[in-house]
Amino acid sequence: MAPRYKDGDAVAIVNGKWVSWAHTFFAYAAFLSALVVGMSLHFRKIVQNEHYGYPDEWFPSVSATIGDRYPERSFFQVFIAITSGPRFALVFLWYLLTARPHSRLPKFVAGTGLLRTFMCGGWTYVTSTDDHDWHDIFMISYLVATLPWTVGCIALSPNNRRAVKYRKIIAGTFFGTLVPLVYFFIQHKVHKIAGGKYIAIPESDTPAFANVGFILAYTIYAFFEWSLVLTDVAFDAVTALDFEGFELVVRDVKGVSRGQLKTATDAVLEKKKGSPVANTFGEGFFWTEVMDAAADVYNAFVFWSMLTSISLLIWYFPLWHMGISGYEATILVCISPFLLLVPSLRSAATKNLRLLHLLSLSGLLAYKVHEPVGRLLVNTFSVGWGFLAWSATFYAERAQTTRLESRITAWAIGFIMSTVAKFAFRTNNPIWPTMHAENGGWNKLGLFLAVLAVLRSTRSSRVSGGDYLPAGGKNGSSVLAGISLGGLIFALHSLLSDSSTMISWVWEGYPVRGPIAVPHGALTIFMMGAGLVYGLFHPTVAKSWTAFGIGSLGAAFLTCKSHWTGFYGGLTLAFYLFAVTPVLLSSAVRHPPGITFGIGSVVYIFLVLFHVWVVAYAFVPGGHLVREHTDWIMATMMLAIGAGVFSASISKPPRSKAKPIVNPNGRRQRSYYVYVLAALQLLSVSIAYLRFPTNDYTPYHKDDKVATFGIWTIHFGLDNDMWSSELRMRDVIKELEIDVIGLLESDNQRIIMGNRDVTQVLADELGMYADFGPGPNKHTWGAALLSKFPILNSTHHLLPSPVGELAPAIHATLDMYGEMVDVVVFHSGQEEDPEDRRLQTEYLSDLMGSSPRPLVLMSYLVTKPLEGNYNTYVSERSGMKDIDPTDWDRWCEYILYKKLHRTGYARVSRDTITDTEIQVGKFVIGEPEPEEEIRLPEEMVPQGRRFPSMFRGQGVRGHRYHVFDEPRYWQ
Repeated sequence: MAPRYKDGDAVAIVNGKWVSWAHTFFAYAAFLSALVVGMSLHFRKIVQNEHYGYPDEWFPSVSATIGDRYPERSFFQVFIAITSGPRFALVFLWYLLTARPHSRLPKFVAGTGLLRTFMCGGWTYVTSTDDHDWHDIFMISYLVATLPWTVGCIALSPNNRRAVKYRKIIAGTFFGTLVPLVYFFIQHKVHKIAGGKYIAIPESDTPAFANVGFILAYTIYAFFEWSLVLTDVAFDAVTALDFEGFELVVRDVKGVSRGQLKTATDAVLEKKKGSPVANTFGEGFFWTEVMDAAADVYNAFVFWSMLTSISLLIWYFPLWHMGISGYEATILVCISPFLLLVPSLRSAATKNLRLLHLLSLSGLLAYKVHEPVGRLLVNTFSVGWGFLAWSATFYAERAQTTRLESRITAWAIGFIMSTVAKFAFRTNNPIWPTMHAENGGWNKLGLFLAVLAVLRSTRSSRVSGGDYLPAGGKNGSSVLAGISLGGLIFALHSLLSDSSTMISWVWEGYPVRGPIAVPHGALTIFMMGAGLVYGLFHPTVAKSWTAFGIGSLGAAFLTCKSHWTGFYGGLTLAFYLFAVTPVLLSSAVRHPPGITFGIGSVVYIFLVLFHVWVVAYAFVPGGHLVREHTDWIMATMMLAIGAGVFSASISKPPRSKAKPIVNPNGRRQRSYYVYVLAALQLLSVSIAYLRFPTNDYTPYHKDDKVATFGIWTIHFGLDNDMWSSELRMRDVIKELEIDVIGLLESDNQRIIMGNRDVTQVLADELGMYADFGPGPNKHTWGAALLSKFPILNSTHHLLPSPVGELAPAIHATLDMYGEMVDVVVFHSGQEEDPEDRRLQTEYLSDLMGSSPRPLVLMSYLVTKPLEGNYNTYVSERSGMKDIDPTDWDRWCEYILYKKLHRTGYARVSRDTITDTEIQVGKFVIGEPEPEEEIRLPEEMVPQGRRFPSMFRGQGVRGHRYHVFDEPRYWQ
């Protein structure tokens, strides 16, 4: 039992030596863990210096180990941060041990110790990679302060023979090491002698000694540097012998440890007694109920994952048919809630919720079906059961407002979880039927967790009783309530199912003047969660017309404005949509579910088709009536939600003299869902940090000043077998060493394309800058630009299209090896609209002709070589030349250029990734165009100007040089 003192109880006693041992342990752990991890993961990289690498150098310096690479740098910084606490305590205890009346030396030594600690933090967290000069300043200051610290500690040492002896030995070793350290550093830095070079010793009679020598320069310098670290820490470890006489005592003078003081949380909850916050968080905490909430949320996550994937699967078929395919009819499965109009079916559904939810998991098995049609049908089956299951679930809980709120909250948080999952997986959902193990899917794990979640979520009722609302009162209109559900589901799906969708709406190119997908996607997710919490705690405000007006204003700003202004409108809309979600669903369950949820599904389907028609007007009946009217969609969506607000505002519960019975356990139900939501919010912030762009944008042939350009129509990132194709695209682009590539048919930020962005995966994986545009609210099929070179400026163009589909173009200026070069990525209109293509040809030719800089066009022109519009694109008007006028077998893709030295051109087959090949061209930047075009055989072409040989013959994975079976080169 701890001894008692007159000022209170001693609740903890620690011997002073443990301060020294803690300091020693964590300091050594910091350096040695970084060394072990670095040698294991990046051995050749951390032994590399400005002059030599392995095998000339084979042991890393301290700076290279702790500051150059992840994750060893993180290991070091975490442990050294932990060391700071014991370090400050060590300096404090040393001062207490050595302080003498009227003596200034202990104060000076203690001040020096504090200075060394701060300087250590300086060179630890400002690494040589971050800022070499400041790293050296902090390091040198640390070494300078070490001298008075060491001498002062020896001078003030207590009369402890062992401690004094060890200090002198370690200090002598430390300062003795400085001499060879400086010598070998000069050998490396000035004389540039490699660490692995040997000075030969005359041959010996013993063969074993024939090649023995000694190592010079940086490697041996590294050994001495590490010796300094070890001895420096060891010197301070000796204080353990002096601190054995100290005890650190924690005394309780106010009874805090006996619970006599209230916590700040207790005070707040007492002050707010009776408020929604106090009722939510004022109860106990049980992990089992957290698991219940998590199961409900995951069950909803699966529903939203399947719903957001069905349109993507449907899109595959009209994409290949270039028109209505018939498979679009499968979207009608969403009207399954109409089955609840039949009383017997409604009763059976509410009594068999577990079965319904288990049937809805069938879509998680769709990835096992290779044939696209079969996969669509399995997913369709899943979505139909999912709509029915959740409609029946909400209706079944209508008499228990606590349970109903829990289900509604789980449904909303499940949607947020699906958005977070797409944020983590770069706009693909890992459990979609378009994903499998080969392209990054987590289908098996998703199915396993889903089964567990359904079994737990649908087990017997956890909360008995409730505050039942008897029949009567005023419930508003069931039709209006149903319309609002359709508008709400569409709004969530179209705008918020991916955190980067609204960002793509307001993006206008470089320089960056607004949000970017990472990290600002986390802001979208935060506003979604904040809106939901606000709607739960303040439903009266959420269903007010003032809130609706603010939400509508946000929708208007998102639709009409760009950059941050438009994004702020989008954030406002996101907040409002989630705030009003509990209100609209709570209102809807007061009506017959077959009517409200059935009408809601019809309105949702209508808005989805409306959403498709505005961009696909050239391929659908009556499309011209809604051509380019996203503003109409937004207005219709908000009017639909307003209908639900009106219905909810006139609803009044029946009057009752009896006081509602509220289950005490229901008070804390809300808190568990808020905890799950908070965990998702923290996860989204972590994802934003981990995904923040830190790429190496170095071109493939920097020393040769060669730039490889490519053009590829990627069919919206779905391959011929309906799998997401980003990783396969990444591999071939990397292997072809493409520095700048234009991607066409690349805008996936719509419901039918899954609200995806293929440029995020490719830019992250390939280390490239990305530009995409015009945005999805500009009604094109999209163009994108990926570049290893900095994009100085970019402008998005909508070319004249009076009849057919809109033609997008990106005109960008790149900094290529110090020279400004323009690039244009362009997708022309369809063959059926010749007048559109003529106007587009003239517009683009004038645009290219107006540029005074070297320029490369990567395009989809829909013309034959040397015929028709080709002669306007390649003309004095545009100033452009064809990369290979003799290539007669082209119809769509072309690479044109001016004021550049073209050296190579190739056509590469696409395998099953898309329906269009890759065309690539090589240019040398900074060299003038040759006056005469001379074809060269490959053996006469410098290595840095050649295309990779791996694509010759049969190539790799279905990619090979084709048409003329090999690249073409020019002088």
